Order: sequence, then C-alpha cells, then structure tokens
Amino acid sequence: MDPLRLLLPRAQAQPLLPLPDGVPAPSVRPRHVPRRRARRHRNGAARMLPASAVASESPWTEQEPASGEKEERFDWLDQWYPFAPVEDLDPGAPHGKMVLGIRVVAWYDRGAGEWGVFDDACPHRLAPLSEGRIDDKGRLQCVYHGWCFDGRGACKFIPQAPALGPPVHTNSKACVASYPTVEYDKEGGVPMAVKVEDSSVNGFASSQGPGYSNFVAPCTYYGSPASKKSEKNKPHIMLVFIIVPVAPGRSRVMWAFPRNFGLWLHKITPRWFDHIGVNEERNFAKAGIENWQKSVYVPTSSDGTVVAFRNWFRRYCKFQVGWAAPTVDQLPATPTKDKLMDRYWSHVAQCTSCSAALKAMKALEVALQVASIAVVGLLAVAKGTLLTSVAQRAVVVSAAVLCFAASRWLADFIQKNFYFEDYVHAYK
Repeated sequence: MDPLRLLLPRAQAQPLLPLPDGVPAPSVRPRHVPRRRARRHRNGAARMLPASAVASESPWTEQEPASGEKEERFDWLDQWYPFAPVEDLDPGAPHGKMVLGIRVVAWYDRGAGEWGVFDDACPHRLAPLSEGRIDDKGRLQCVYHGWCFDGRGACKFIPQAPALGPPVHTNSKACVASYPTVEYDKEGGVPMAVKVEDSSVNGFASSQGPGYSNFVAPCTYYGSPASKKSEKNKPHIMLVFIIVPVAPGRSRVMWAFPRNFGLWLHKITPRWFDHIGVNEERNFAKAGIENWQKSVYVPTSSDGTVVAFRNWFRRYCKFQVGWAAPTVDQLPATPTKDKLMDRYWSHVAQCTSCSAALKAMKALEVALQVASIAVVGLLAVAKGTLLTSVAQRAVVVSAAVLCFAASRWLADFIQKNFYFEDYVHAYK
C-alpha cells in the first residue's frame, strides 16, 4: 500500500505524526480534576479532524502516581485527528464525516489552494454543508438556500438578502465554525521520533523481542519487527494503524505498511488490491469496563500492550472517550452480520481506487455477457454457411461458454470483495 498522505484537522497536544516546519504543535498540560468543560470556538481550536508468545514474566503493569502529584487527564478535544487520505478526496465536492461525535465537512478552497474543514451545518438552518457544492467562484455553497462561504468560514453571499440592503452576510452569526488543518505527506517518511518512557498521558512504548511498538495517544499505533537502532540501509518495514473514534461503537481505520525496499511494487500493484480482505468490547461492557481485568485472563507478556492500553485508558481517561457532543456512554445495538461486514458503504464508496476498480469490473462483466450472447447469435446466423464443420461450431460454443462462465465468476468476485461475504471461521 502506498504511504498515507493525510488531511489532519487540528483538535488542539502532541501531534499525531511529525508535522512540517512551521505547523504549531499543541501541548499536553497536567491539570486538576474535575475536568474542565471543553468549549467550542468559531474559526479557532479544532475539535476534530493487525503471533503470540508465552513467557514466564507477567504483562507490564503501570505504576500509580506518587501521592501529592498532580493527576493528568487526557483531553480528547485537544488533539490532531486524521480526516481522510487526500487521494480519496475529490477537490470538486465537499466530503462529510464524523469525528468524536462532531459532524464535519472537508472541501478544497481553490482560492487558497488548500483543504478546509468546517462544522457540517450551515448557520442559516443547520442544513448539512456536505450535501452542498463548490460554486463557480470556488466557494462552499449550501445546496438548500444558496449561502456561500470562503475558506475561513466567512459568509460571502446570501441570495435572499436584497442587493441594496444591509450587508447581513458580514454578521458573525452568518459564519460557520472552521478548523485549522494541515495536509501531511507521509511520502519518504521515517519511523516517528517518539519515545515515551513506560506510560504517560501521551501514550506508551513497548519492546517485543528485537522489535518495538508504540501507542501515541489518542489514536495511533505503530511498530516494527526491527530494532529502532537498525541501520538505515537495511530492509525495514513498519505497521501503522490510525483508528479515529467516530461515535460509540464506531471507528474509522486507516493503515499503511511503509518500508524502505521494494518500492517499485507500489507502481505495479493496484491500490484497491491491497484493500481486499482486509465483538470483543461488547463482552467487556457486560462485565463492566472497570472490571475488564477480572473478566479476562492475560497471563503472558504478549498481552502487555493490551494491558498497557487499558491502564492508560483508566488512568488518564477514566474509561471515557471525550465525545464532543453529549452522548449515552454505551455501545449501540449489535448490527446484523450483513451490516457489520458490509464493504461497500464502509469502504468502497469512500475509496477512489476501489470505486474505480468496481466500476471497471462491472463494465467487464457486462462486456463478457454481451460477448457470450453475440457469439451464440453468430452461431445461429452462420449456421449452414460460414461455420460448416463440427470443429468450427465447437470452438464458437466453447467461446460463448467461457465468456458466460467468466462473467459469472467475475460477478461472484465483485460481490465478495466489494459488497459482502459471509465469513464462517469453521470453513476458512
């Protein structure tokens, strides 16, 4: 898979990944409990944006803070969050998503030559701006009543306002809340220079034999089978998972396997090919998340990172995700299997590579079906004329059968890989 090139809206703490020069990095500050209530600002702070080994030692456990020390709390709204890979965003249309319970929309501001992220609600009547369009002047236009906004969120045009009347579009109430963003290019990236001793509010680090893995709060996990001190000219590969909390029971996953060898494979392997084939928490919820360690058995060191994350989540988050909007702290109803394992709406519809591959394969399927019918028609028309021998007719019939069989195989491939395939572990 190609390295990730992400659009990062700023939610205000340690950056998710090393940022380009000149991009401000927020900071994590110790603070007292009770936790302060997060405030929302217009045009200000952004709230957005896969072997086990048995060992004799026990999993790592955290040390409690010494008495008298200030208790640190992780601020979920004070972070950077990835919105989407840039190559999956069409500059000619707005794109709506949800992060931490906040509905946001990203769109390309042609005038500024950069992506912007707004609240997905027009200040007029709260209609979703993600259903709007980019007008001929490069502004984001609400499709319902035509209000237009520039890259900073300022309203530039209200069709219903009289041309010679007061400039009501300049009122601050006509502005839409915007979020600072940065387009982060992971091309040519190196392992992140992040070193967290044991566990802190920023995350934790762990070693796994010669390799290592790190969790960088709030949503990044990366690791490598090689040592951090490996020579740069030696083959090196990493595993990177970015898991963005969307809403209770829902997360958005972005991943990559950056490496410093075999880079030519990126050019010959279709991006959609890497995306093919790629309920534990509900059981924890039944037992009570605070008692999860009593409900499971994690005796080996291979469970160390799981224990470390749970301890981090308990100590710095009090088992709570800092959703921006008020929400009931429970998981939604368990979806049916066809919805749980649906691929089209959860990925294909949002991925430009997979959407293009699906469109091409459907066209090929139709072409094969038409070809099989055409060959049979040719056989009927040419009967007794061109195709006189049995061998000639057999070749034509075989071609028709092969085209039809290929179309059926392709239809099954499309269904399983782009829509839904039931997965029964006993048969895999």
